[in-house]
Formats: sequence, C-alpha cells, structure tokens
Amino acid sequence: MRIAIVNDMPLAVEALRRALSLEPAHQVVWVANNGLEAVQRCAELTPDLILMDLIMPVMDGVEATRRIMAETPCPIVIVTVDRQANVSRVFEAMGHGALDVVDTPALGVGNAKDAAAPLLRKILNIGWLVGQRGSRVRTETAPQRATGKRQSLVVIGSSAGGPAALETLLKGLPWDFPAAIVLVQHVDQVFAAGMAEWLSSASGLPVRLAREGEPPQSGVVLLAGTNHHIRLLKNGTLAYTAEPVNEIYRPSIDVFFESVASHWNGDAVGVLLTGMGRDGAQGLKLLREQGYLTIAQDQHSSAVYGMPKAAAAIDAAVEIRPLDRIAPRLLEVFEK
Repeated sequence: MRIAIVNDMPLAVEALRRALSLEPAHQVVWVANNGLEAVQRCAELTPDLILMDLIMPVMDGVEATRRIMAETPCPIVIVTVDRQANVSRVFEAMGHGALDVVDTPALGVGNAKDAAAPLLRKILNIGWLVGQRGSRVRTETAPQRATGKRQSLVVIGSSAGGPAALETLLKGLPWDFPAAIVLVQHVDQVFAAGMAEWLSSASGLPVRLAREGEPPQSGVVLLAGTNHHIRLLKNGTLAYTAEPVNEIYRPSIDVFFESVASHWNGDAVGVLLTGMGRDGAQGLKLLREQGYLTIAQDQHSSAVYGMPKAAAAIDAAVEIRPLDRIAPRLLEVFEK
C-alpha cells in the first residue's frame, strides 16, 4: 500500500516509518509537515492511505482532511499522541471523512512489533474495505417477525463521516422523542466513550454506551461501545459478541441490523448513513423485507457515499433522503 505521512514532528514521522517498515507491502510515498502541504501533495500524487496528525502549524489535520476529501478523496486515518485531549478534533475529522483513529506508535519503548500492531491492523482492515476483498459468509437463517407488545426503535449505522452526520441527525430530534435509538458507528472502543460524550454534548440528547444485557429504551441514545459486535437477543436485550470473527467491520452494522430484523417485536426504522464499503446494506435489506421503513442517506449529503450507495444498489432502502430530512421523517413516523 502506498502511504503518505502528514506530521510536523520528526520523532513521530520516524516512529511511523519504522512501524510501516515491518510490513514489506507498505511504501511511504511522501511526507508533509503540515496540512496545507498535504493538500498540495495529495493533488500531485494521491496515495492509497494518509496517516494524518491533528495538531500542526499552517493547517491542522481537521481542515486538511476536509480539503482532501472534497478535492482528491482517499482513505485517511488520524494518528495522534493524545487522543483524550483531542476528542472533539478527532470526531470533527471523522465527520469530514477520516476512517479511523489510532495512537502514534511508541518509539524505542518495548517490543517494536507490539507497538506497531494496532496501526498495522487498521491499515490491513482499510485495505480490505477499499479493495472489497472476499464476502461475508451469512450464517443466520431467514428472520421471522416476532409478535407481542408494540414498541418503537430506530437503528442507525454509520462509518466514515458518521460522527458529524449523527450529530446533525440527533440535533433534529426532541428530548422526548418516543422511540428508542441504538447507534452502530465504526469506531475503536478506546474512542467510543469519548464519542458518546461528544455526541451527547453536541446534540443535546443523552447518549451513552450500550451496556450488556439492557434493552433499548426511549429517553436515551445507546452507542455500541466495544470492538465486538452488538446484537439484539430474542429476549429484547442487547449483547456483545465476538462472532462472526471473520467480519472485518467491528462492530458490524449488518450483524446488528440482522439481529433486529430477527428479534424485534415492535415498530422500527433502519437508517444507514455515510461510510466507506458495504456494511449495513444487507442488514438494511433484511429490515425492509420484514416490513420496516428503511432510509439511506443520499449521495450529495454523504461525506463518503459507499454504504448508502451499496444499500441503494440492492434496493434495501425504502427512502433515500438528504441528511437534514431524516430526523423530520423520523418525527413523522413516531409522532405521538
């Protein structure tokens, strides 16, 4: 993979070079010292992946991500030495289309392979996402719609560009929105709690991580919070599971949507927002086949038109809407 590094710290650049050298297939094609230089270099030679720092002179990583995704889009991973101090910047960059976040590998501390492993694993996953290698083996039987007390649920899946899209959607809902909401965003578990806090503050709705064994409930927005998948069980509660282990998206939107199609016993709406790849498309189709309303974000308002495009291609979405028209539609569906 042809990789570019954007970082103004020589030690960080060296740490990244050493980490990448552990995988012979990776090649550093250029290094930029600030965001503006990265925008210019990317226009001249667009790499397969950019490792983007956040805090830099001239132009920071957030603005550089926005410019690159608008002008010469390519996969971007945010690399930071202090994720806790930069939570808002991290999710702002992801809102502009950055795919993931990872800590800068430590230089000269402990085992070099261990230090590089998180970064190399994320690069491997992005290679799979971009290349769309292989296909996921479906193991669940065709879902059967349960009967019983009617409850209301909104399930939302998102990836690249998702944090900003989720903020916009949630801001459009009132504090007394009557349906339960569960979010599945492609984000590493070390950032999940920070994302929940950020979304809660930015949207004005109570957002927190989903807990093992609790049911979806109105009055709180639940966010999948580990690197395991989240499922809805037959008894109506949520559970985390490592299976399927061959699923490259973690947590997988498809896995969650499929479980909802199988086990939810009330009214529901499935929403698939911006993101790279195809995760969520098949699950959204299952929800539609069970008679639920399904909505995909449109191309114009998507930071990365991958997952919604895949859903549209297989006729999984009953409606395709711009982002700012999704919350009003949910209010129409669940108005008291």
